Amino acid sequence: MCNQHRRQFLGRLATRGLLLTPLAAALSGCTDDKWPEGMKSIIWDRDTCVRCNMAISDRRFAAELRGGPKDTVFKFDDPGCLVFWLEEKRERFPWMDDASTRLWVADYNSKSRDEMVWHDPRQVRYVTRTSPMGYNYAAASEAGTDSLSYDEMRQQTLAKGK
Repeated sequence: MCNQHRRQFLGRLATRGLLLTPLAAALSGCTDDKWPEGMKSIIWDRDTCVRCNMAISDRRFAAELRGGPKDTVFKFDDPGCLVFWLEEKRERFPWMDDASTRLWVADYNSKSRDEMVWHDPRQVRYVTRTSPMGYNYAAASEAGTDSLSYDEMRQQTLAKGK
């Protein structure tokens, strides 16, 4: 009798599991609309910078690159790491220069991790702020007259070295 109850229980469990499978599949397809289209979400304090291996914790300096034939994603904890990665890996990943490659950098003035503003790093201005890796630049849509273009920030970052 005990085996019969066990088989019935397992049968009911399996049936319920099959009924929940479509629901689980539907929910996994839900998108988190706080991320720009095409950007892979950053798991704060768990994802690490591809260049320096630090956990991406300070939302104000995060960056991401996505592209290539395999739609590869690279995440960064500092805009300076993004600049150096692009410079150091250009030969290995020639697709990084393609127009279809997408890049994002966090706006320093984003209110919270749930209310992030993301920019194309080549189209935003940079202000001097203490950053995780000490490159000390942050993207800011509302930047003053002392702000730098991407090319100026890139040149100064590369000249600083690291």
